[in-house]
Amino acid sequence: MKIDFFYTLVILKNMKITISLPDAVFLDAEETARNMNISRSTLFLNALKDYLKKNSRKNITQRLNEIYSAEYYKEDYVTISNAAIESIKETTKNDAW
Repeated sequence: MKIDFFYTLVILKNMKITISLPDAVFLDAEETARNMNISRSTLFLNALKDYLKKNSRKNITQRLNEIYSAEYYKEDYVTISNAAIESIKETTKNDAW
């Protein structure tokens, strides 16, 4: 017995999904979309794009690099480094090298 399988390729322009939201969030989204004169789908799309953009690994790494390269951290780092060195010296002062 021979069985032929046929596959149908469907290319969707937009993926349809189902999500669960608390009623209060849904009602806020409804009101916001209505006030902005856009569809709920557009509202959710814009919100998700914004969230993904702000939380991408690249942006997080870039932001952390900006924060830790700031001048005021450099002074703190030197102070901490000096304290760490002094602590190590004190801890190992009686060790035989």
